[in-house]
Amino acid sequence: MHFRLSGLPAEPFAELFALPDEALTERRAMRVTADRAHGYPCRISLTDAEPGQSLILLNYEHQPANSPFRSTHAIYIREGETQYDRLDEVPDQLRRRLLSVRGFDEHGMLRDADVVQGTALEPLIERLFADDSVAYLHIHIARPGCYAARVDRV
Repeated sequence: MHFRLSGLPAEPFAELFALPDEALTERRAMRVTADRAHGYPCRISLTDAEPGQSLILLNYEHQPANSPFRSTHAIYIREGETQYDRLDEVPDQLRRRLLSVRGFDEHGMLRDADVVQGTALEPLIERLFADDSVAYLHIHIARPGCYAARVDRV
């Protein structure tokens, strides 16, 4: 089974990087500097920031469905990044983490979910998509619970 794994598009966030800190605060966002490796995962490029790099931490509505599963959570984004959008490929950022994968139907209702090490993600994607009612998947980094990426059928 083939799948498309994608990060968030960069365009909706572009203006945030030019805003002063006060304006970011009004949008439930803030500038942060990575202080360790693999602790600040950019949701656009699906790469980890290196220590010393600047990011914006913001609250993002990753599940806008008009259902009880509508959801927001904190995410990191890094300026100048390009959206990760690949077929049948899992980025290193996800490979090195424990992931929670949630399968939703076309109405945004949760149909199935499981937790897996990122090194074993493909078999779980295949299992969840074996249910024809699952329209798309959301990947979350399991421990902090934050949204990481989307997976669609191809």
